[in-house]
Order: sequence, then C-alpha cells, then structure tokens
Amino acid sequence: MNALAGEVVVLTGGTSGIGEATALQLAEIGARLVLVARDPQRTARILELLERKSPAVKHTAHFANLSRPSEAVRAAREIAAAEPRIDVLINNAGIMSAKRQVTADGLELTFATNHLAYFALTQGLLARLVDSAPARIVNTASEVHRGARLDFDDLQSERGYSGYGAYAKSKLANVLFTRELARRLAGTGVTVNCLHPGVVASRFGQPRSGEAGDPSTASYLVSHGIPPEESAEALVHLATSPDLSQVTGQYFNQKRAATPSKEAQDLAVAEKLWEVSEELAGIKY
Repeated sequence: MNALAGEVVVLTGGTSGIGEATALQLAEIGARLVLVARDPQRTARILELLERKSPAVKHTAHFANLSRPSEAVRAAREIAAAEPRIDVLINNAGIMSAKRQVTADGLELTFATNHLAYFALTQGLLARLVDSAPARIVNTASEVHRGARLDFDDLQSERGYSGYGAYAKSKLANVLFTRELARRLAGTGVTVNCLHPGVVASRFGQPRSGEAGDPSTASYLVSHGIPPEESAEALVHLATSPDLSQVTGQYFNQKRAATPSKEAQDLAVAEKLWEVSEELAGIKY
C-alpha cells in the first residue's frame, strides 16, 4: 500500500514548478490532491497528469484568486464542505512582482498573495484539519527572510518598494505565521512547519497575465536553480515523514531543521502580525 493511500492533501501553487512536482510526487505515493488554483488550462493539464499517476483516484481542483483573502476563504469553505477530512495542507503559492501593485482590496500584491493567502486559507480549513488530526500544515517560506524586518507602519510598502524586498518580507511573515499558528494549535494533533525549498528552476518571477514579474529573477532561477523535483522532495518530506509527526513550529532548510532569523523568532512580532493579518484579511481565527 502506498504511504498516503486515502489521505487528502490540499495544495496551492500546484500548477507549475515545485508545486507541480510536489503534486505528482504525492499522487505517486497514494495521496488524493485537492488543488487551489487560478488558471483553468494549467489546472486541467495537471489534473490529467495526476490521473495518469493514479488512475483510481479522483483528484479535484477549486479556483480562486489567492491575492484576495475573501477568495481564499471562499475556496476554503468549498473544500471543507466537499471533503470529510483533510490530512495535509500545503501553502505553496507565491509571486514576486517587480513593480508595486495593489489588489482590488487595496493590499500590496506580494504581501497579499504570499502571506495573507496562507493566513486566510488556513483559517477556513482549520476546523476540518483539527477534526482530521493527526494532520499537518506545511508553509513554503525562504531563506531570503533573513534579510527582512516588518515595519507595521508600512506593511504595504507604500513608502518604498522593491520586488525582492517585498518578497523577503512576505517570507518572513510565513515563518512568523508558522510559529504563531503552531503555538496556538498545541495539543490539537495538527503540526505546522515551514521550509526553504532551495533555489528552484521554475517559472517563478515570470509575469502572469496582467501582472509584472521579475525578469532578472526568472532568468537567474532558470540558469542556477535546482530541479523542481529535488525541492519537491523536501515538501513531501515535511508532509509525510513519520519522524516529523510530533515536530511543530519549526523552520527547515530543505529537509534539515534550521534556526530562522532573530526577527523570525520574535514572539511579540509574531503576535502583532497575527492581529494585523486578521484585520487586513477581515477574518477571525
């Protein structure tokens, strides 16, 4: 029997790069994938590939613009209504935008997509995860969090913007969210960990329709990044390894536990980010 036979994994960002590789590897070991995606054509292609991996399993997808917290919450509610159990949630979708862009909610695009989407989608699925315990939440962060600090007077980068800087702040937010959520979920049977998956050769940094990518980043990743399949192994490891069944609130550099930055270990900053995120997303945990 496959390692994840019958288990349900909700995955964002699963239509390209590390997310696609992760989805295929999880399907190969028996998981049923529930994708949260934006592009119907790419999603149809991935679902076809997943069906080839495991013809007897009905993989599904829900569509949402994750840069809008209300869309993330809607998708989460749809998934929770459709799925009697959820064993793993992998928050992986992310962007880097060369130019500052504002969403329909008035939020800076990178912060909204890379942090608030994790925050809102997880909130909407949390009751189902707790009911399904033991369960796991895995958040894709990055080593670039080490160069970032959060300015709560300018979380939306209105006073100065760089694509790399906004991305680094959002990845710091991922680590802080992971640590604070793990603290709040202590004793529930749901673990929460995050990781740097490595520098991945992928479409990351390339513009999506109507959005500005970061061509220099995209070029660097294509020429220097490791194969998505290699980084996906780290995500799958956090999602499945029996050795990590009781590990929570930790940061990993690929498969190895690592110490995050000093800022990422600040409990007061984590609590403040949580409060502000609830306000910006319009939700309450």
